[in-house]
Amino acid sequence: MACPFLRDVVDEEALVLRRAFRRERVFRDRLDPLAFPDDHLYERYRFSADGIRYLCRLLGPRIKHRTARSHALSVEQMVCVALRFFASGAFLYSVGDAEQLNKATICRTIRSVCLAIKALADVFISFPGHRRLCDIKEEFYRIAGFPNVIGAVDCTHIRIKAPSGAHEADFVNRKSFHSINVQMVCNADCVISNVVAKWPGSVHDSRIFRASEIYQCLSQGEFSGVLLGDRGYGCQPFLLTPFTDPQEAQQAYNHAHARTRARVEMTFGLLKARFHCLHKLRVSPVRACDITVACAVLHNVACLRKERAPRVPPAMDWDNPAIFPDDDSGRLLRDQYVLNYFS
Repeated sequence: MACPFLRDVVDEEALVLRRAFRRERVFRDRLDPLAFPDDHLYERYRFSADGIRYLCRLLGPRIKHRTARSHALSVEQMVCVALRFFASGAFLYSVGDAEQLNKATICRTIRSVCLAIKALADVFISFPGHRRLCDIKEEFYRIAGFPNVIGAVDCTHIRIKAPSGAHEADFVNRKSFHSINVQMVCNADCVISNVVAKWPGSVHDSRIFRASEIYQCLSQGEFSGVLLGDRGYGCQPFLLTPFTDPQEAQQAYNHAHARTRARVEMTFGLLKARFHCLHKLRVSPVRACDITVACAVLHNVACLRKERAPRVPPAMDWDNPAIFPDDDSGRLLRDQYVLNYFS
């Protein structure tokens, strides 16, 4: 009979083998958001660890607290709080529960980071882009053979909560919900080159374009090239639109126009898939405009740094009717395009 106080030799060898192949447990600092792998960070913040560190270096001088009194948040924590809100679009208390912070701190932090990002808009959003003009035209030409294009323009509606005040009805769009109407211009790489976020949802796309600074620059001939827009815009020498009832050669023009202009729809899809807060913002119209511009800047940063792109759902077609007639010189230029490139 074996002695109960002695261990079996086989059991001892098994324990030695288990210790040899046992993975060492790694305890991560839960207060450090960058202690997690990139898959975890992409899912919650839409940026990799290197991308978040880049944003921290970029925004640090603008948002860093002067002292560490009252357990002030670090720059990394502040950036991640704002990114989580932009990426999820959740209620502030939900973001606070996820980041283990109270709602008031979340609100102040998001506002501070949002304004810091918006201040960099002129750096990361420039028309016609950060590349040479000939390279921008060549990238557009590779899509469907449409020449001399320097951008695709369109508007998208950002849903907001019903604002208080006498101008509440101005924010009700044609789909009968409250929104701000945001104009954007993008290049062939879905990088935003111009953004106008200040108009209520009831304002027509074409009216926003005519009141924009980019319209003034193009009408004065400051840039050599054309924009592509949908039928909601009037045809101009610097803004080409599709034919309403195309003939044979005009059908080829319309096909190339649609494929090339689709880049702005792809940009809207990428932007809203990356930052879900843009599906509905529960803030005032002014703050909604600031958040939209901040998300546009972050989108460009993500594109330029080759961050992982999200899956894009199909875009909603607004079927926007035109309110301004086509310009005669715009029609003439459009006919020349058909004759020279699509006949």
